[in-house]
Amino acid sequence: MASTSSVLRGIGQVALGAALLTAGIGHLTKARKEFQAQVPTWFPADPDTVVVGSGIVEISLGTALVATWKQPARRRLGALVAAFFVAVFPGNIAQLVERRDAFGLDTDRKRALRLLGQPVLVAWALASTRARSVQDKG
Repeated sequence: MASTSSVLRGIGQVALGAALLTAGIGHLTKARKEFQAQVPTWFPADPDTVVVGSGIVEISLGTALVATWKQPARRRLGALVAAFFVAVFPGNIAQLVERRDAFGLDTDRKRALRLLGQPVLVAWALASTRARSVQDKG
């Protein structure tokens, strides 16, 4: 029988996968313009291309989180998802520094508070997949 912590990790992993799937679909549909506000002006690529590409990555990672349960693949996936959250963090910083409104983040205070969410996402990815664990237990 699975332990309570194992069940909670599984719920966390599926919830994170669902969140990534939702965000990824938003990148490709109704929230596309909003996501473009998070692409730094200094980034050397078309903002729409970046948004579409990151949306595809989010859909892929979300699907993998929902489908991957065996270790060590689960742990590797968690580390990859955490790395993705780190990689997109400059976009959140750019949104603050460049004072770009999106997703209701229409003040510097709101944009600054949003930055605090990124470490939470990294921790969520690592904890729900046991990416911080050195054991090969599922």
